[in-house]
Amino acid sequence: MIMTYRFKKSLSKVSFRANARNLTFIFILLFFFKTSASVILIPMDAEGQKNHLKAYGITYWVLSKQQKVQWLLNYRGGSFMLPDGEAIRQECQIRGVSFEVLSDGQAAQILDNISSPSQNQDAVILEKAPKIAVYSPKGNQPWDDAVTMVLTYAEIPYTTIYDTEVLGDKLALYDWLHLHHEDFTGQYGRFYGHYRAAPWYIQDKAKAEELAQSLGYSKVSEEKLAVALKIRNYVIGGGFMFAMCSATDSFDIALAAEDVDICEPMFDGDPSDANYQAKLDFSNTFAFTNFTLERNPIRYEFSSIDMTNKRANVPKESDYFSLMEFSAKWDPVPTMLTQNHTSLVKGFMGQTTAYTRGQVKPTVMVLGENKINGEARYIHGIKGKGFFTFYGGHDPEDYQHRVGDPKTELELHPTSPGYRLILNNVLFPAARKKKQKT
Repeated sequence: MIMTYRFKKSLSKVSFRANARNLTFIFILLFFFKTSASVILIPMDAEGQKNHLKAYGITYWVLSKQQKVQWLLNYRGGSFMLPDGEAIRQECQIRGVSFEVLSDGQAAQILDNISSPSQNQDAVILEKAPKIAVYSPKGNQPWDDAVTMVLTYAEIPYTTIYDTEVLGDKLALYDWLHLHHEDFTGQYGRFYGHYRAAPWYIQDKAKAEELAQSLGYSKVSEEKLAVALKIRNYVIGGGFMFAMCSATDSFDIALAAEDVDICEPMFDGDPSDANYQAKLDFSNTFAFTNFTLERNPIRYEFSSIDMTNKRANVPKESDYFSLMEFSAKWDPVPTMLTQNHTSLVKGFMGQTTAYTRGQVKPTVMVLGENKINGEARYIHGIKGKGFFTFYGGHDPEDYQHRVGDPKTELELHPTSPGYRLILNNVLFPAARKKKQKT
């Protein structure tokens, strides 16, 4: 009995020691995996990234997989920190996006440095891939518009909608809305002077009139105003809106002229209201105030908002605009929208190229300006619970895009600073809401 007891006791000791060794080994493994865990850093500085545009697509793709991303504002050009994984590494390699693998310790050190009060940097958490809608005529190709072109290149999915969907209250399905270079005043882009005999102009005018009538409106101007009001309400209710070129000023003009006929007979079949300039209501607009409308229907211009014809002292070779600097910790929204690997961006023309600085409302932030000509190029504001951003010009890599010009090949411009500003706006709605301090 004594021997049996001692034998059992000996076995118990051996078993205990074996279990202890196993537990120690497990703890070592857990410690190893914890200390060797890693994250992916997508650098966005000029030296570290070879395809800035597709880097946004990778970030969007990760968000679409229900994984969170950290946007490191003002750190190496606005880099992204992603969870590590073989699938993400492979996707970066397939799309040609530069990335670095960091240990958890290295990542923690970067975040600690960013959090220092002495650094104008911050880390913003991106939580959800926004649902994107592009307001554009159904017949347009992606290369007709810079935003659809860069979304396609970056492999970010979007849905094309137009007047039928907007008036049918479909905007609520989307987090972010881009306005194609549209004319919301019902003047057909003010192309009348040069193109009124062109087959495409005649055809587009007929299509617009047919669409307006099918939606229950007697004039295109009335139908476009109804669309503008729906978009206004979408933003006020909490939507994010981004517009370029003529969609920016024509949108505000339509809102200011809500109860006024500003269209001449060649546009809507009847005379404009007498003294319509004095009847404009600037309190209805998003961004602009005290502007004067262009009364001559032959001129390819909407109003005094646009600086296109006031740029005689801005030669192409020196046409650049500078991005404003904001406090990343106190003003994360404008900081997000101006992330770039350069603070100087090459200028480009459009029907609406830039905005008269004195006609931008004081409540609207100027994010980018041409100091030589005193013009605002890139502006942002709040309307109700939502946000809007207006960006002057047509195509950041086509200086003077004209009707019929070939499309821009973004494969030749994968690091375009001008296109990066568009994609900043695409990711902006994904950010965890953080109260702005100023």
